[in-house]
Amino acid sequence: MSQAVTWLVADDHPLFRQAIMESLKPAFPDVEWLEAENVEQLERRLNMPQEIELLLLDLKIPGAHGFSTLIHMRSHYPDLPVVIVSAYEDLDTIQRAIQSGASGFIPKSLSAKAMVAAVQTVLDGGISVPDKGTLKPKGHDADDMVEKVASLTPQQYRILMMFAEGLLNKQIAPELEVSEATVKAHATAIFKKLGVTNRTQAVIALSHLDLDKETTGFEH
Repeated sequence: MSQAVTWLVADDHPLFRQAIMESLKPAFPDVEWLEAENVEQLERRLNMPQEIELLLLDLKIPGAHGFSTLIHMRSHYPDLPVVIVSAYEDLDTIQRAIQSGASGFIPKSLSAKAMVAAVQTVLDGGISVPDKGTLKPKGHDADDMVEKVASLTPQQYRILMMFAEGLLNKQIAPELEVSEATVKAHATAIFKKLGVTNRTQAVIALSHLDLDKETTGFEH
């Protein structure tokens, strides 16, 4: 690298954020690092004037809901390569991450050398996945929901995540500094885009993007 670039690592564990940076720094000495420990911080970092050229994202970062944060990133920051760094290593999770727009998938158990190679593949314009054979097809329901969630605006996405947390309109309104009527208008638009009629159905539909199949959609 001939000049400094900025990368962002988003994970709620400080020790792991430090570990991934220390693993990559020797191979990429000109990188300036930013950190985020939850989705709210991630959004703030991405809205900074400083251009971020690579995002290393943990799927289980607080505030995320399965693959929804990845889908949101790819929809609203299409030029930003996103590499998933996860404790999950099963083929279905890896395949769903790539299908949802990730440029690479790095298991947290990967060696520093393999991590560097994976990141370099992404920087070279490739897709990096662990060498675990052919990834199996995923279901139509998840495919369909990826497109629907990607169509949400940033404000609609935030409100949907609040629905998933069980918040009521009157609780969401002051949090977003808008009126309850505005929240209701956004809710109507969300339901239309997701093809549902109420918030319960919206959260159930969102559960197609959960990492754990037993997850109800109301838990993180």
